[in-house]
Amino acid sequence: MTPDEEARHRAKMIKRKEVQDREVASKTVEKGLLIVNTGPGKGKSTAAFGLMLRALGRGFGVGVVQFIKGAWETGERLALDRFPDQIEWHTMGEGFTWETQDRARDVAAAERAWAKAKELMAREDIRLLVLDELNIALRYEYLPLAEVVEALRGRRADLHIVVTGRNAKPELIEAADLVTEMALVKHHFAAGVKAQEGIEF
Repeated sequence: MTPDEEARHRAKMIKRKEVQDREVASKTVEKGLLIVNTGPGKGKSTAAFGLMLRALGRGFGVGVVQFIKGAWETGERLALDRFPDQIEWHTMGEGFTWETQDRARDVAAAERAWAKAKELMAREDIRLLVLDELNIALRYEYLPLAEVVEALRGRRADLHIVVTGRNAKPELIEAADLVTEMALVKHHFAAGVKAQEGIEF
């Protein structure tokens, strides 16, 4: 890079920093966020668990309620169980809907999970709550959508909630502060690669 190019780059970055600093300074609201991770791509729950690590590093109390996934042993659970004084984890599902093939059982499991979620929402020591695969329970109408959205909207001012799962309902998306849609570009399952320890679970 020539001295002129370096000078132009430096001037450009000085202007960019000024713009960025003004933008950051204009943000004054602090609140608990409702975050939705949805879409057909891989990584919705993984992103939520990554956010949990950040919260744990800041000393937050964290809760997890898994709505659909059954009680198989996962790497994230094994890792996060090392923070027993900061995490409360509840796997409430009985497996994916195509495994149980029993709507009444699925509805009952979702209702138990929602009751646990509301209990954790009310606790002052929980600052981040992950409602893993809640979108699936709402998609299959295992829970009343309006009631769930109203409760999530009415959360404590300092409580962050992350909802994961495909096919997030429009009402939930509208209520959320942050929505990320994971796009499916390429997936190794299509090439015959099976679910692997440390990657899928």
